[in-house]
Amino acid sequence: MLAFILRRLGQAVLVMVAVAFVSFMLFQYVGDPVIFILGQDATPEQVAEMRAALGLDQPFIVQFWHFLLNAMQGQFGISLRQGVPVSQLIAERFPATLELAVVAALLALIVGIPMGVYAALRRGSFLSQVFMTVSLLGVSLPTFLIGILLILVFAVQLGWFPSFGRGEVTALGWWTTGLLTAKGWHHITLPAVTLAIFQLTLIMRLVRAEMLEVLRTDYIKFARARGLSDRAVHFGHALKNTLVPVMTITGLQLGGLIAFAIITETVFQWPGMGLLFIQAVTFADIPVMAAYLCLIALIFVVINLIVDLLYFAVDPRLRVDKAGGH
Repeated sequence: MLAFILRRLGQAVLVMVAVAFVSFMLFQYVGDPVIFILGQDATPEQVAEMRAALGLDQPFIVQFWHFLLNAMQGQFGISLRQGVPVSQLIAERFPATLELAVVAALLALIVGIPMGVYAALRRGSFLSQVFMTVSLLGVSLPTFLIGILLILVFAVQLGWFPSFGRGEVTALGWWTTGLLTAKGWHHITLPAVTLAIFQLTLIMRLVRAEMLEVLRTDYIKFARARGLSDRAVHFGHALKNTLVPVMTITGLQLGGLIAFAIITETVFQWPGMGLLFIQAVTFADIPVMAAYLCLIALIFVVINLIVDLLYFAVDPRLRVDKAGGH
């Protein structure tokens, strides 16, 4: 187990160094931060002085090493557009993105797993066919179109939900959350549903496929031969083994929800990391772009490590293989 963890940690470090290098190259080839700070009318003496102050006159390796050290401390410099530390912007925006991603992931799990189980157990029923048709629409329609349609129906025509913003939030130290207020839940509903629809349909189809596969295995036939009820076979044996790959996919999808909430946050003007990144790309705010890439990579690495450990703990076959040296 310890060797498994150390190996995964080593891989995680290599991934983070590679992402940090890509982020660092943004400073080298995507505009000149000195010109962004001083403007086009700066004199050569001012440019040289600013480059020395930022350490940009040092060798490439030295600059990259300093970038790594600062990144490990969460320091990515000053936003070129807003003139405040990037770490402050991240701290302000990250709670909103994480809140949206977690709510969307829970919604996808709570709705997707029962739908997948029903579609597997009642394959020929009318409702099962409806679920499969809806899942095709959820996979096929782009996220921005789903968001616009939800705004048109539920915000513009029916007026049930607001179409933008985060609503009222509560401060818990430096962390802010809208999940403790009614207005916060009111505002998060449409963005969370928009973000969850693709994940929901993916989980539903995965659960259905895995459960159909599990129901054909020998140990399920043996369980039926022992006289166990359908409820015990379906939920005590089949569903339990079905959720192992679902757990892996869900963990990785949570990272995807955080990373790819950009479109949803833009459509609903949700004040999270995605909207911040879009604004940074528009104005070539390189420090914010570099910080976003490093943070998203860190989130994926941590979630992937947790999923690997959970998978290792849940599936006894992996422990047997490791013990046997295979």
